Amino acid sequence: MQEIVKAEEKKIGMTEAWLRKHRPVYQAATKHPFIRTIRDGTVQSHSFKTWLAQDYLFVREFVPFVASVLIKACKESDDNDDVEVILGGMASLKDEISWFKREANKWGISLSEVIPQNANKNYCQLLESLMSPEVDYTVALTAFWAIEVVYQESFAHCIEEGSKTPPELKETCERWGNEGFGQYCKSLQKLVDQRLQKASDDELKKAEVMLLSIIEHEIEFWNMSRGN
Repeated sequence: MQEIVKAEEKKIGMTEAWLRKHRPVYQAATKHPFIRTIRDGTVQSHSFKTWLAQDYLFVREFVPFVASVLIKACKESDDNDDVEVILGGMASLKDEISWFKREANKWGISLSEVIPQNANKNYCQLLESLMSPEVDYTVALTAFWAIEVVYQESFAHCIEEGSKTPPELKETCERWGNEGFGQYCKSLQKLVDQRLQKASDDELKKAEVMLLSIIEHEIEFWNMSRGN
């Protein structure tokens, strides 16, 4: 039985095997009630504004985390693709922060007055812990991919055929749900799978635990946005 599982993992990739294995909790993040209310057009404006303000703070903390992943890639990876893909993701963050500022202005949010809520603080503390030189590159890269792919799948769900996403939120959903961002997430996933192929059993366990930790933090972030 173990050999069959390993053959399947090799065929589809370890990350896809993990997403299938943990499908219920993964879908709890990507099809979260907050996301579903955006998709069906019933989202409350205060919930969206909470998400927008808190995610701006999160992205500011996300920048040094991505920089730390880039440094680990430069030191530990023997594949130039790693550095190029991660650098591309980092370069887009400047535009992302500018976008958050424009959206906040549009929605009447004073970002300088926003205080991080507990779910946001906890998530940022996890990012900070991953920046430690003691954290293996494979684990940090897994976290990076997981953060990006949850957003991609969540917001892609909001622009699928049949969705009733309000016109004023479509730009938000298309920002992360678009095909280009999806391809970027696939590039990250490929890098993770390449690292996992060479990983020790201990590294594999740590990377899988990290994937689940990221998913749980994403769920809590969505919960926070709904006011739960």
